[in-house]
Amino acid sequence: MDHFAMQKLIPYGVAGAAIAVAALVGGYQLGTTTRISSPAMAAASAPEMGESIRNYLLANPELIAEMQTALEEKQKEEQRLASLDTIKNASAEIFNSPADAVVGNPQGKTTIVEFYDYNCGFCRRAIEDMQALTAADPNLRFVLKELPILGPDSQRAHIVSQAFHRLMPEKYAEFHSRLLGGGGGRATEESAILVATSLGVDEAALRAEMKKPEVIEALQKNFQLADRLQITGTPSYVVGDEVVFGALGQQVLADKIASARAQCQTAAC
Repeated sequence: MDHFAMQKLIPYGVAGAAIAVAALVGGYQLGTTTRISSPAMAAASAPEMGESIRNYLLANPELIAEMQTALEEKQKEEQRLASLDTIKNASAEIFNSPADAVVGNPQGKTTIVEFYDYNCGFCRRAIEDMQALTAADPNLRFVLKELPILGPDSQRAHIVSQAFHRLMPEKYAEFHSRLLGGGGGRATEESAILVATSLGVDEAALRAEMKKPEVIEALQKNFQLADRLQITGTPSYVVGDEVVFGALGQQVLADKIASARAQCQTAAC
């Protein structure tokens, strides 16, 4: 999925460039130990052993697939544990940042966080999932975390978005729906400003707000969180203690929300 070819466009320590304004590890272990009695025997045994391994794998190619599957499962578990640690230690930044908009019930007992880009086609499809989930679940708190990974147009559109949220948070849900789900083509600074002013914001005040360093800092923090959570594309979600990657649909998200809610009740959180 091309939306997962993430370009780290804001610096966050490990990799990335400035925002426009400011994956066979395989093991093969022989069951016996070869005794080496001389350097000459050692030199002769190495290629023989390599040829034996090669022939064995050619005769049993299914082992390569098994090793690849084992590697992928190991990597997934390592990623899960790393993300779990980040969610635990950065809970406030992930779930309760004042820079993020909230739709649904702001006091909802269950929170889902979405990392999104206004030019992500998969995010455009996923907005219907968000709307259906929040309409059906009065106790759902849906946090929108901006992650402009798809080039300069996205970056500038998200700067407008951040500025609009700071000025008119009560209308942000409508702004978000229009810019992401309106079907108006690629989101740019101009199209974002057009949506913002149509909702009543003063353009001069909006442009002034766009220049404030806090706007860029908020986006930088989202990139830092995405890196720590090993998020490499949009949309991605944090639900309970799990990171969910991709536009997997309303039912998958509903199941994740129900699981997080049940876990929270068990833990008395």
